[in-house]
Amino acid sequence: QVQLVESGGGLVQAGDSLRLSCVASGRTFNTYSMGWFRQAPGKEREFVAGISWRSSSYYADSVKDRFTISRDNAKNTVDLQMNSLKPEDTAVYYCAAHRGGSIYYVSSYGYWGQGTQVTVSS
Repeated sequence: QVQLVESGGGLVQAGDSLRLSCVASGRTFNTYSMGWFRQAPGKEREFVAGISWRSSSYYADSVKDRFTISRDNAKNTVDLQMNSLKPEDTAVYYCAAHRGGSIYYVSSYGYWGQGTQVTVSS
């Protein structure tokens, strides 16, 4: 069982930066690949970034070169540094723990946080 709690969302202007953080409970955090997803109103939940238990990272094309995912296994945290934010990045951002399958798919994740709102104004 893994419980996830996100923090760090907020209202920013286009071009600003935000850092999201996700804290996981459980002693097996370092065995999980982790992901960040987002969901905008009226849209499907989509993959943003993922990081394997060995810290290999993966990104959606829309955020590549702007967002950076990282993890600290000693602290049970996975962070998402978001730079050069755009209005289209506005969404609820979710942290998730991977259970199997492609790291890019929602269905591959078994545990989800409650989400944190990110709003980017133009």
